[in-house]
Amino acid sequence: MRYYVTLDPSPGAEPIVVDVKELPSGALEVRVGDELVDVDLVQLGDQLSVRIDGKVVDLTTEGTPPEIGAIASGHRSYVRVESERLRAAAAAKGGGAGGGDKSVKSPMPGRVVKLLVKPGDSVEAGQPLLVMEAMKMENEIKAKGPAKIAEIHVAVGDTVERNVKLVTLS
Repeated sequence: MRYYVTLDPSPGAEPIVVDVKELPSGALEVRVGDELVDVDLVQLGDQLSVRIDGKVVDLTTEGTPPEIGAIASGHRSYVRVESERLRAAAAAKGGGAGGGDKSVKSPMPGRVVKLLVKPGDSVEAGQPLLVMEAMKMENEIKAKGPAKIAEIHVAVGDTVERNVKLVTLS
């Protein structure tokens, strides 16, 4: 299966092409671009223990594709992971272009600890909008593209679930 992985899911970021093939032995053949990468993984409860070219990383993920959070070695990152099937389905639906929902939703359950914008502010791609605390880590929630803040749906101290609307953009 081919995946398109964007490590910095801001507009214009180029995805990395990752091909994963399960061999009859159960081992994985992984290619990142044109390079063959030695990968092995083991599920340990809700974590994955991943060995990449001899280096072991314990990985926890949150959210559902295509937008997921990944925690590795105590560092949280947000990535976009799209399979070929997901991309084809979005293209068939005419995904990506046009109106759609212009809201920023919570990628995880957490508590709002800081608002960095107010209604009427103009923001650029990648600009932090607010800070949420989840699992004792502070996470910046960023704008995916240039926009104007139409409405803020949360206040400092609010506890929110995953996929709750935080900010509406115009």
